[in-house]
Amino acid sequence: MNKNVGFVSFRFAGTDGVSLETRKWADILERNNCHCFYLGGELDTPDEQSMTVPELHFLEPEVKAAYEQCFLQSTRPPELTATLHRQREKIKEVLYEFVRRFSIDILIPENAVTIPLNVALGMAITEFVSETGINTIAHHHDFFWERKRFLVNCIWDYLNSCFPPHVPNIHHVVINTSGQNQLALRTGISSTLIPNVMNFETPPPGLDDYNRDARAALGVDEDELFILQPTRVVQRKGIEHAIELVARLNRKAALVISHASGDEGYEYQTRVHEYAEMLKVRTIFVDEIIAESRGTTDDGRKIYSLEDIYPHADLVTYPSIFEGFGNAFLEAVYFKKPVMVNNYSIYSHDIKPLGFRVIEMDAFVSKDTVQQAEAVLDNPELRQDMVETNYQLALQYFSYAVLEKKLWHLVRKFYGMEQVDSA
Repeated sequence: MNKNVGFVSFRFAGTDGVSLETRKWADILERNNCHCFYLGGELDTPDEQSMTVPELHFLEPEVKAAYEQCFLQSTRPPELTATLHRQREKIKEVLYEFVRRFSIDILIPENAVTIPLNVALGMAITEFVSETGINTIAHHHDFFWERKRFLVNCIWDYLNSCFPPHVPNIHHVVINTSGQNQLALRTGISSTLIPNVMNFETPPPGLDDYNRDARAALGVDEDELFILQPTRVVQRKGIEHAIELVARLNRKAALVISHASGDEGYEYQTRVHEYAEMLKVRTIFVDEIIAESRGTTDDGRKIYSLEDIYPHADLVTYPSIFEGFGNAFLEAVYFKKPVMVNNYSIYSHDIKPLGFRVIEMDAFVSKDTVQQAEAVLDNPELRQDMVETNYQLALQYFSYAVLEKKLWHLVRKFYGMEQVDSA
């Protein structure tokens, strides 16, 4: 089936969850003879398949200013209404141009009608889909009602109509059962559950001539434990729990934190620094030399991907307080590393019942959590059995095969089984 698919979001760049999952969807679509194109405010996709429009990015100054006004008060100034509609009209023209330029058959907004980081973008997509009737799959990663910062606002009318929109030709996809239940309860919209996935059919890459020196480059000594926190430094990641675990292991160890704070400020990063110093835990921030792909910094240092880093880790920590799903959990399983997980709600409901074996904490690091970690670190047979069990479970429930089956079911709804299967 030769169809052109257009992904739309604030950005498709770097290693945030939305960008990562979009690439996986694109992989599946392209292996089934679709052609993928991208529209966003920041892109690292191929130029010939891309349309970059800064006004779509949530960090564009006018967009950011409007966003801050939207979530500052409960009464909307008329000037803000005018600004949002002016931005909406401009973005809608961009959508028409994108679909025209690349002959788009299926539009896939990625979180753009889910979380209101760019309110006008959500409004524009809603109007565009309503006006054109284009086949649309809205991929929802985290809804606005899941974040406290969006609950005080002066745009309830736009949130209720566009985040997400209740439009007949939009199929909605969520990544967890909680989102599916809340979407139905709050809006009456039915949805398809497609969890985040990884390519478990293909074994993980290991050490090679490029990444063999990564441990030393990150500053981890050969005789100390390499404990990896593969996330951004934001409050919901619960990094202080990882620091406490390392402190209570009472072993020579380094906690390596792979990503920076990003767009959520640096106050929490300061807190992490201070807490690590207080507990005397050696914490290494390496975001300057970790990127989506290999390269070189301006001063000539190697840049490593996460795929280069995981093989060196002795233990992965994932003490998140809240997650839409849990990409870092899947990564740890993929690279066959033992992982410490906080029993956050989505893990508890959607992942844990499948039988995954982890070092578990429940809101705080207990004595039992520490003992579990010690047992895994000290017993190679236990560790190997744990990671192999997890890999096989992930292959069954969170593989590309699962994504392909579920995504292709949605495409069949647009074009019929016979046309899709005969292509």
